[in-house]
Amino acid sequence: MATEASPVARGRIIALDLARGAALVAMAIYHFGYDLAAFGRIGPEVMVTGFWAIYARAVAGTFLFLVGIGLWLAHGSGIRWAAFLKRLAQVAAGAVLVSFGTWKLFGAGSFVFFGILHSIAVSSLIGLLFLRLPVAVTLAAAVAAFLAPRFLQTGAFDMPWLLWTGLTTLPVHAVDYVPTFPWLAPVLAGLAVAKLTSRHGHWSRLRSVAPPEGALYWLTLPGRHSLLVYLIHQPVLFGSVWLAVRLGLV
Repeated sequence: MATEASPVARGRIIALDLARGAALVAMAIYHFGYDLAAFGRIGPEVMVTGFWAIYARAVAGTFLFLVGIGLWLAHGSGIRWAAFLKRLAQVAAGAVLVSFGTWKLFGAGSFVFFGILHSIAVSSLIGLLFLRLPVAVTLAAAVAAFLAPRFLQTGAFDMPWLLWTGLTTLPVHAVDYVPTFPWLAPVLAGLAVAKLTSRHGHWSRLRSVAPPEGALYWLTLPGRHSLLVYLIHQPVLFGSVWLAVRLGLV
């Protein structure tokens, strides 16, 4: 593959930074409710059933869809290996940190062994294979990834070391579980949509020619540092809820 920098990779796209920031806010809202449940302030079933279960899936899907868009914008005209590997290393390090932290907090029985950061790392690698394939093929692969658990959960993948695939029928006990299938689907869908809209110069028109200023700068800041915000927001929320409970405020 070519290695020259993608034209659409130069300059921030403020709309995407705002979208990532909005997704982070939505995730923080969910985790706040999850923390309230952890401290017994709401029922343990509230955040994992009904509306909130759908809400959590929608937020995760949004993050992964944006990952697909970002993959195309950064590497659509040629994989910039140094940038890709640096970002992959950062995400992988974050995933390891989450796994270690949740293992210390929740124990080996329910720690995050394959959460959203793990899924982003694997899906990004797989996404590279689709950068040069037609949009129709990428969309078809997205549909196949979404449907894979329905047709491939036959018992053939029922081994603990394959839990990350999402194709096993074994029970999974983890506070966050975002397996490759079906969650590869929104990444490939985002990649396909970004590729399709690039044909009409959509992303080039959205690209910022100057850094945002004033209020817009602060609104885009979380989206520009989404990995860092993701890693610190839950410890901050959890600690805040713990303190509020100790003080009798909730």
